[in-house]
Amino acid sequence: MGDQKKRITMTTNTVPENHKQAAAFIHASTFLKYFFPLGNFFAPLLLWTFNKEKPFVDVHGKQAINFQLSILTYTLLVGLLCLPFFIMFATDFISLIEAIENNYGNPTFQNIKNLSGFVVLFSIIVLLLFGLFVFELYCVISATMKAAKGESYKYPLSIPFLKPSATTTEEIPS
Repeated sequence: MGDQKKRITMTTNTVPENHKQAAAFIHASTFLKYFFPLGNFFAPLLLWTFNKEKPFVDVHGKQAINFQLSILTYTLLVGLLCLPFFIMFATDFISLIEAIENNYGNPTFQNIKNLSGFVVLFSIIVLLLFGLFVFELYCVISATMKAAKGESYKYPLSIPFLKPSATTTEEIPS
């Protein structure tokens, strides 16, 4: 047990502290999307561009950008999957509005049945996007903590848009 702890301490000490901080800041900078549009792309991209000559920061920067692009891709896929259902229910929406106007104060089972499709679709979209949001929060926080400790981190379900270079993956302590 003592040898393992010593080995972990030795490998994390090989990465300079400013490299650890830069890599952690790249991951944490993805939260700028809540303050600036597309901040989750531009902030890590700028930080990575200025620090990509450092192998540890280069790997973490590519990981962060790849994950943000993957999350965007998954969000667009959820939207595309819901598009046919939205079009199908949109035609019903017009008839639903007419039915509500004609039967104001006297709802029928048919009106509720038409409305249930919208509720189900909206619930599915909300659950999928909320799950993606929680997944992203967990992964970004985990990556930030690993980078601050000087450890490597691979985002789950991340599509490698930016490939890691062969030299940087060999130089990174695990």
